Amino acid sequence: MVAMPVSPQPPVIFLMGPTCSGKTALAVALVQRLPLEIINVDSALVYRGLDIGAAKPEQEVLAKAPHRLLGFRDPAEPYSAAEFRADALREIADIHAAGRVPLLVGGTMLYFRALRDGLADMPPADEAVRARLTEDAERLGWPALHARLAQVDPEAAARLKPNDRQRLQRALEVYELTGVPLSVHHARQAPGGAAGENAFPYTVMQLAIAPPDRALLHARIEARLHDMLAQGLVEEVRALRAEPGLHAGLPAMRSVGYRQVWEYLDGDYDYDEMVRRAVVATRQLAKRQFTWLRGWPALHWLDSDAPDLTDRALSLLESLPESVFSSP
Repeated sequence: MVAMPVSPQPPVIFLMGPTCSGKTALAVALVQRLPLEIINVDSALVYRGLDIGAAKPEQEVLAKAPHRLLGFRDPAEPYSAAEFRADALREIADIHAAGRVPLLVGGTMLYFRALRDGLADMPPADEAVRARLTEDAERLGWPALHARLAQVDPEAAARLKPNDRQRLQRALEVYELTGVPLSVHHARQAPGGAAGENAFPYTVMQLAIAPPDRALLHARIEARLHDMLAQGLVEEVRALRAEPGLHAGLPAMRSVGYRQVWEYLDGDYDYDEMVRRAVVATRQLAKRQFTWLRGWPALHWLDSDAPDLTDRALSLLESLPESVFSSP
């Protein structure tokens, strides 16, 4: 076990892992044993109304272990990594002020990186530029805008699909406003942590949880999707479709599961194909999360199937400063 370095900075705990790995269950177990408060780090769970498909914890779970940054955003309003960082820093400071330790839990690795390392210095949204790009897309199609991006920022274009409207629009917007490709802005971001006003002023214990057998994770993903469908996922998406301002291109509606059900309700394919696509998309999400985590520094891995999982996690947390978890 790698001990936490002695530091005057207050502690923060990251609990990461692929989808369906048991992060929430472990977090709730830790909250019962230590003076922790949970902050949600899941990009779907920030939105109101995304409950079944985003695996929102049940009310009895939230009563025992409240989650901050959960279900507070209108799904018609995109939520950025920069907004998450600002919101999470505010919540972290509030938790510390109450004499407790923040436990950030989720699988949106971009949010974790934005919080820990800061963000590239880029211009804010420009509504005039966005409106013009939207008009171009409606006239020419998003694949044409993808081709336009490939001419000025081939690296960003290679990462984005032609139907990834929000990210295509942002990449073109940044280039038009600054004359610098989005990929160059990202490359300028200091690796390994932000400096100056963007520095993360905390000592971080970073945990990751996953089953040792990838096939077992895949089986859990499929089983959970069927549970969500039985709980009313299709009806949940049907209700969201009726809300003003919501459309298939919004980040909330492009979340895994929601996108496939939306397209099924559009008549793009039948029910069985919807299920198949949702399972495949969720497996691909898990694969991307593993890819992020493989390159994550100073990470402590935990076997989600270990019978003493909670005790192992508690043992790691004992290397935090002793005063943090001492009884009053």
